[in-house]
Amino acid sequence: MTVQLPRGIQAYFDADRDGGPEAVAAAFTESGIVKDKGKTHRGRDAIRSWMAEAAQQYSYTMNPFLIATENGKTQVTAHVVGDFPGSPVDLRFLFLLAGDKIAELEITV
Repeated sequence: MTVQLPRGIQAYFDADRDGGPEAVAAAFTESGIVKDKGKTHRGRDAIRSWMAEAAQQYSYTMNPFLIATENGKTQVTAHVVGDFPGSPVDLRFLFLLAGDKIAELEITV
């Protein structure tokens, strides 16, 4: 199933699939924040490093299949399959947008 994602969120998923760490970081505001696996990554440089590390450790594909909005944030649930422990898994991506850029992203199970 294909879901219609806001432009900034679609840019994130497209960059993760095709563009690499630099493209993922560009989907965020300069002071963007990512919270993942108990760590917080602040700013594009930290986000670029976070994505580069993930790309070196694992290969995976993500398929967003559900979108909801609550309290000004957009939650996207995606089916993720790869060579990481616990695969496959459905992850929740909670986005706070600033225009067409991501101000904050929290990834949870």
